[in-house]
Amino acid sequence: MRLTLGFSPCPNDTFLFDALVHGRVRDPELSFDVVLDDVEALNQRALAGELDLTKLSYAALPAVLDRYALLRAGSALGRGVGPLLVAAEPLRPENWAGMRVAIPGLYTTANFLLGWAYPEITQKMPMLFSDIEAAVLSGQVDAGLLIHENRFTYAARGLHKLADLGEVWESRSGLPIPLGGIVARRSLGSPLIQRVDALLRASVEHAFAHPEDSRAYVQEHAQEMEPSVQQAHIHLYVNAHTVDLGADGEAAVQELLRVHGAEGLPLFA
Repeated sequence: MRLTLGFSPCPNDTFLFDALVHGRVRDPELSFDVVLDDVEALNQRALAGELDLTKLSYAALPAVLDRYALLRAGSALGRGVGPLLVAAEPLRPENWAGMRVAIPGLYTTANFLLGWAYPEITQKMPMLFSDIEAAVLSGQVDAGLLIHENRFTYAARGLHKLADLGEVWESRSGLPIPLGGIVARRSLGSPLIQRVDALLRASVEHAFAHPEDSRAYVQEHAQEMEPSVQQAHIHLYVNAHTVDLGADGEAAVQELLRVHGAEGLPLFA
């Protein structure tokens, strides 16, 4: 059976999916057609129901839970991993209301957290996440919401951190921050979804046990990044919650659903 599988070209995703994509772990009855895309584009694909399996932002999860079930493996979730609000100048909070802020997509967890933590910020400009640093530096926007590898580069480029939205989430909820997860089309049925979940877990475990195997695949899709930044990216976003969501990970996702006004929806197949 062939399944469509979407994930981002970011190092954390290519690291954890490498073994599955390249047959280092396998199910003899399953094969995958891979779609690599930006996380906001994957959110839009999930909203349209395009793919059998896909990465998506946890903020987009409530809108698709009627059609997609969450997998226990593959999540980007943890502590100290939150989106960063940055600017060219160290602007004070009383001046934030009028800021034009670049965001990495309307359905991203980053944008959800920005609206939840700082509802006074209303002037938002969606753009590709990798373009946000340059937009702030050029003055196209007053501030930007950084995710992925830009967490590791903004300070060297002269930008100032205004807020860490992960810290805000953790201080208010006491829980790790759920950034992104992997979902499967419910119409595949629970037995098949659970097989895929086990296969993805095996892929993550293989990546941890044999990190050298994924190095070429990571590099292929992150050529603009220094190897040290690639590794820092992986170490930040791939952790025990990526192997299995765990009790506190599930609690974090449920808390996000509650804040979103979507509590009570079934998460799993």
